[in-house]
Amino acid sequence: MAAVLGLIIGVVVGVFVRPDIPIGLQPYLPIMVVAALDALLGAARAYFERSFSDKVFVISFFANVITATLLVLLGNQLGVGSQLTTAVIVVLGIRIFSNVSTIRRFIFKG
Repeated sequence: MAAVLGLIIGVVVGVFVRPDIPIGLQPYLPIMVVAALDALLGAARAYFERSFSDKVFVISFFANVITATLLVLLGNQLGVGSQLTTAVIVVLGIRIFSNVSTIRRFIFKG
């Protein structure tokens, strides 16, 4: 619960403070957001399955964000950045929709 509260506080602070993103990080920010969303929905799914662990969530969150960012960075270095970015977004999108589907089943199942 503390992680979700921290996320909400971070979003509110980000909206009001409007931080400047360094130019070098701007191409990677959308990937970071999608990877973070995947980790957050995975945590929500684990919560409904009664297998949530805050340690696993924190490790998963940072591992997802760093791995996705490094994959896109590698793609940019190899000259196939847009293709690898698309691949990462597709894979994370599939995981996000899968988690949302499972969460929806838990909510409507009762």
